[in-house]
Amino acid sequence: MSSSTEVLVIGAGVLGLSTAAELLRRGHAVTVVDPGFGNASAVAAGMIAPAFEALADWRGSDGRLDRGDLFRAARAHWSAFATAFDLPLHREGAEWRGPDLETVASQLRWLGFAAERTNDAVLTPADWRTEPVAALTRLRSLPGLTVMAGRVSSVTTDGARWTAILDEGSGLAAKTVVLATGAVGGLDLPEPVAGLVARVQPIRGQIAVTDRHLVDRAVRGPAGYVAPCPGGAVIGATMDPDRIDLEPDLDRGQGLVRACLAQIGLSDDLPVTWRVGVRGASPDGLPMAGTSGLTGLHLALAPRRNGWLLGPMVARTVVDGLEGRAAGPFAPALDPRRFA
Repeated sequence: MSSSTEVLVIGAGVLGLSTAAELLRRGHAVTVVDPGFGNASAVAAGMIAPAFEALADWRGSDGRLDRGDLFRAARAHWSAFATAFDLPLHREGAEWRGPDLETVASQLRWLGFAAERTNDAVLTPADWRTEPVAALTRLRSLPGLTVMAGRVSSVTTDGARWTAILDEGSGLAAKTVVLATGAVGGLDLPEPVAGLVARVQPIRGQIAVTDRHLVDRAVRGPAGYVAPCPGGAVIGATMDPDRIDLEPDLDRGQGLVRACLAQIGLSDDLPVTWRVGVRGASPDGLPMAGTSGLTGLHLALAPRRNGWLLGPMVARTVVDGLEGRAAGPFAPALDPRRFA
């Protein structure tokens, strides 16, 4: 049995669903196919955090890498995107707690972000957040969007149309395919796309969720973060490259909770539940977003820890390329072919 659609999006994480939403908004007929389990986009605090993410990348590169403009532009897409699709968006800012606060404040300002030093924290209004589970649920349920369960095993083309073959043998034909599969391997793809996707590194992340209200805004520091979430707070996150198992690592998780709570002046004596996901990362840490180099096949992959920040920008970049529109100023930085 087979069926067809105009655009097929493979993967229902934040990049896949954001791209599907943008396609739908522009009048395209879209089908999303996803296996329906292990979605790393739900294992997150939903931080839309250009300031502290730019700071983390800048520090991690010994001051050589300034992504402030790119991350600010990504956040700028969020107001209209959240309004268009009725997504939760919280703009209370974020703070940093830890040693050497004056240095953190100075570095944020050097990167172009407002930063206010208090006695025990650095505050920035630049960082926002969404609610990952609610946002994914709303995007999946957009009127006119077809979402189906299934795992794609291969993607082929006859030169005119693409066909995605599912594990159970059925096929989905489409004029255009957007590959948004995260860190999932084992998908048979034509070259050179297979080589590009092989560059995606899986990174296992673990967070803790509690029903206690701990903070009013995201609080970050050297150990990790504590952020509000519906009904409580989320504490995260571990990052373990090349791990794809989904069993909670209790020793490592409890150490994370202990250190993050200490940053906000609390003990770790509180009940938590664990969530584990595997996200993809490209070699330079930015998504692969745009044409694959093969007509009709586009990528929306590998946002590392910034899927929620970059989701609307990736969506616009992919759909502009799909429609043949002029590329935005940051499209070259996201172009999958930069790794060819």
